[in-house]
Amino acid sequence: MKTPVRIAIDAMGGDHGASISVAGAALALSRRPDAAFVMFGDEKIVAPLLEAQPPLHAVTRFVHSAVAVKMGDKPSQALRQGRRTSSMWMALEAVKKGEADVMISAGNTGALMAMAKFCLRTMQQIDRPALAAIWPTLRGQSIVLDVGASIGADAQHYIDLSIMGAAMAAIVFNLAEPTVGLLNVGVEEIKGIEEVKAAARMLREAKLPNLAYHGFVEGDDIGQGTTDVVVTEGFTGNIALKTAEGTARQIGAILRREMTATLTSKMGALLARKAFDNVRRQLDPRRTAGGVFLGLDGIVIKSHGGADPVGYCGAIELGYEMVRHDLQAKIRESLAHAQEAKLAIAAAPAAAEPAA
Repeated sequence: MKTPVRIAIDAMGGDHGASISVAGAALALSRRPDAAFVMFGDEKIVAPLLEAQPPLHAVTRFVHSAVAVKMGDKPSQALRQGRRTSSMWMALEAVKKGEADVMISAGNTGALMAMAKFCLRTMQQIDRPALAAIWPTLRGQSIVLDVGASIGADAQHYIDLSIMGAAMAAIVFNLAEPTVGLLNVGVEEIKGIEEVKAAARMLREAKLPNLAYHGFVEGDDIGQGTTDVVVTEGFTGNIALKTAEGTARQIGAILRREMTATLTSKMGALLARKAFDNVRRQLDPRRTAGGVFLGLDGIVIKSHGGADPVGYCGAIELGYEMVRHDLQAKIRESLAHAQEAKLAIAAAPAAAEPAA
């Protein structure tokens, strides 16, 4: 029998709170019967919901927390007021203490990142954590990071992002050597800022195991699915994410408007209903489960704030897979290889300059 995957749940997080997190956990348990839960939240709210789900109640340890981080709280405010006593902090601390293998929250993203960094700290050799998103593409799905955990990056941070993204892609997509591309303003090697070009040189020369460096990719390559992993810094990544989400909503609104404008278009929409349902399914944010905070000394999954039980269940299942396939060990192994490659490149004699 497998050892249970212990999942810490911030039951009060998200737009809809405990009603979604408890229902999502119950659905996840039906799909992953070897899971066990530690749930944190207001006893008056959470306890009745748990009691209404006997199978979940049987494998859940509940811990009362009177404080819930609000979706509108500033990260500094949440850290100051919710440290030690909030359901979000207590769920993170369960991972830190070894009482849980992964933490799930649909709560305030900024507050979750601030608390996670403060509580769990980062892995050795990682300067800053990253938020990785699973992105729908024409080929299926890709991983894009960073989509908003931190702003700006030097060459080493781009390399760290590449390593962490590839480790996650290997698990999520079951790939031996995920392809990695650096997001840039062009695919030519002479284009881009110096930090990106320096990271590209290092990735080309290092030839890291478990990672196939593709080269530069442009914005349209994200949706094309040109690579399994797209690497950028948090400012650009967050703009790309919000632009893609906004464009999807815009297209959906335009289609609905035009398909109901006339009797003929309504008939066409009825005939094309199956195709439209397929498009909606492929662009449904519930299919992407949420984001993964990479680089922390513990696994943290951020579910969408507006997730329904299916979406929250997806976030739990994503965390489950990260634990079962030992994401943290894969990242540490790849970081060690990268450090060895960096030292080897530094020790190698410089190439002779061509004669004038």
